[in-house]
Amino acid sequence: MKSSTALRNRLAQLGPEELAALLDARRIGAAGSRTGGEPRNLTQLAEQLLEDRSVADAVSRLGTPALQVLSAAVWLASQAHGAAQPGPYWTPLEPSTRPLPEAGLLELLAAGDPALHAAAVRELASLRAQLLVLPAAAGLLALPAFVHRHLADALGPGRPVARLMADAFNAPEVHRIAAGLDLPGDRDRATAQAAVAALLGDPGRVRALVAAAPPDAAGLLARMSQGPPLLRTHCFVPLGGYHYGPGTKYQLRPGGSGDPGTDWLAAHGLVVPVAPDLVELPLEVIDALTGGRINAPFDPEPPRPHTGPVPDVLREAQAAAASASRRVELLLAACAASPAAVRKTGGLAVRDTRRLAKAVGAAEEQTRLWIDLGYHADLLGVREQLPEPAARGRGRRPAAPSGPAQLLPTARYDDWQTRSPADRLVPVICAWAVVPEVLSWWPEYREDTPVALVSAQDPEAVPLRRTLLAALAMLPPGQGLGPAAALRGPALGELLDLVGWLRPGLVDADPDDPDAAGAGRVLATLREAELLGAVAHGRLTPLGEAVLALLETDAADCFPYVPGADDRDAGAGWYREQLDALRAALTELLPPPRTTARFQADLTAIAAGAPSAGLAELLGAAADRESEGHAVVWRFGAASVRRALDAGMTARELLARLAEVAEGGLPQPLEYLVRDTGRTHGHIRVVRSACCVRSDDESLVLELSRTRALARLELRRIAPTVLISTQSPKATLEALRAAGFAPVLEAETGVTLVERAPELRAEERMADYYRLRSEHRRSTDQTHVLAERLIQGI
Repeated sequence: MKSSTALRNRLAQLGPEELAALLDARRIGAAGSRTGGEPRNLTQLAEQLLEDRSVADAVSRLGTPALQVLSAAVWLASQAHGAAQPGPYWTPLEPSTRPLPEAGLLELLAAGDPALHAAAVRELASLRAQLLVLPAAAGLLALPAFVHRHLADALGPGRPVARLMADAFNAPEVHRIAAGLDLPGDRDRATAQAAVAALLGDPGRVRALVAAAPPDAAGLLARMSQGPPLLRTHCFVPLGGYHYGPGTKYQLRPGGSGDPGTDWLAAHGLVVPVAPDLVELPLEVIDALTGGRINAPFDPEPPRPHTGPVPDVLREAQAAAASASRRVELLLAACAASPAAVRKTGGLAVRDTRRLAKAVGAAEEQTRLWIDLGYHADLLGVREQLPEPAARGRGRRPAAPSGPAQLLPTARYDDWQTRSPADRLVPVICAWAVVPEVLSWWPEYREDTPVALVSAQDPEAVPLRRTLLAALAMLPPGQGLGPAAALRGPALGELLDLVGWLRPGLVDADPDDPDAAGAGRVLATLREAELLGAVAHGRLTPLGEAVLALLETDAADCFPYVPGADDRDAGAGWYREQLDALRAALTELLPPPRTTARFQADLTAIAAGAPSAGLAELLGAAADRESEGHAVVWRFGAASVRRALDAGMTARELLARLAEVAEGGLPQPLEYLVRDTGRTHGHIRVVRSACCVRSDDESLVLELSRTRALARLELRRIAPTVLISTQSPKATLEALRAAGFAPVLEAETGVTLVERAPELRAEERMADYYRLRSEHRRSTDQTHVLAERLIQGI
């Protein structure tokens, strides 16, 4: 019976709940899904489950034990039926033609160990539930065609020496190895290779060869024969000395690698290169050294990193989350006040990044992270500056070129400011969770300067983030790995091993080199999680657990849509419960914002906690912020009070508003400062006419005309109370204030104008992304409806 028919019959035996669980596990049924569209009947579903893209998607999310089971099964099938040969696309491999015995697979994995046998049975049951092991006759197993083609060399017991040598060596190296084994010299490469394969295929000759090996080499063989049959070594180099690729041929390193044991194994063909600095022990050698009792690698238990007791992670997470909320707030305010320039080649100008880092009070590396997160959360956007239209008429000049694009807050920012610190941080945390990029990692091979606003196009970033959080979630209660800054050497290697066990192939790094690609990406991801409060002291926080739960819903499939960044997401989406849990975790970490402050006689105001948007706006308008942290301090001065009066408030209104937010009333020194500043404020009037300066105080006008600091204005007295300036109203106002005076701007009608900078905003993008999100919607209810329809054949 063909596998598709057997699979269709198996699907017909499933109940609605079982079929819904299968559809969810294989991610089938979502429009626009990477595993295909929505099947119309069980026959189509069976065919879709056997398609390479569906099987590849499921296999890519398996852990090490499941991959080891599949790889061992493929190896066992190849022993019975030969290696799967590639064929034309119109004659796909039929899984039912390559069955393998279930008992033989379990014995290959367990080698008589009851605990390993039980673990192998569990893994096999899980693979059956996902239909990555197909229905077959009693006692037999069948595997999808994709598994036969792509997992033959993944984690199996080893490959024949002839195949390894054919892939790794050219003729000179084959002859060189044959000479090292004292075989007759042959001019023909095939004959020489066959002679090497025949010698290594004779267990007695292999054991005699190993008996004469140096102690170091014999020890390596003993370890590799027990699995895995791989070893990191430098005894081979590619031909040409630098190129690596799928068809790379290798040669023995001239002068040796410095390790006599591995050099001896390489010279005698006992290890063969399969990748850069990676060699494999051939199957024939394993068979000779184990007496024919070949065992497949099988590691059902995860590695256990060394951990230590950690202090309360909640306090650390609270401080990190509060700091993150404040940093993003400062960044958005700085971009609103002075937009940053975006380079034509992409990325933010380095000069503006440094300016924003100073405004945020963080290092440039962290500032780039906040910029990218603000952009992906749709709080920041790029606004193109349109060129001025060309002049018309005779003698017209061409239009001036457009200025550089600017990074500005979007219209969403105005509503974001009014929310609590916890609600502000929701879209930022979700953006970090789903963005396909390790934003703070800049590889060494990129010689250009690190910039913000990088293109998010790393398909492994989200799986790495998810797997790293899952690894930390497996640590014992109250135990952690310590801060990322101190994670080096063996401790980092143990974490990489655990991440690799959960998701094979995701990291491949040297723990002694934190700047290597794999280790660098892991450490950068860990540092980002610490900055956001998802990880503290090398342990997952409640916020980190909520982020992990959100990632496990595959919410990242919707990117560039960010969960929680749009009000329409409330109560919608298959990740609704996880998003609510994340919001609740942030609410627990970040208390409600303070709406009052304590005013002191030294002209300072203190808010014990994060200030609300209204309080921050009021105090920021009339005072200068002095410090951040658990308490925020503002200091009042004549210049800061003038700033509030310039914005349109009177001294009486300012005092009334400050009294409303004061704990215990306003001190007398502050009242005196505001009233004194209010009495002199506005005595000088700047008239817009390019421009006039007037005042009812004739002596003050006379003083202005004789002040040397105002000489560049070229003031001319045209009346006892009026001066004319050659500079613009803006330049005149700035010069007068720099000289210590307190002017205000007045319209031609005599009405005092409130000076406010235009609030430019970039266009929102999340509304369009929300419409695209519907293509990936895959709620539990919809999965159950599809399962019912397939069973009923509707």
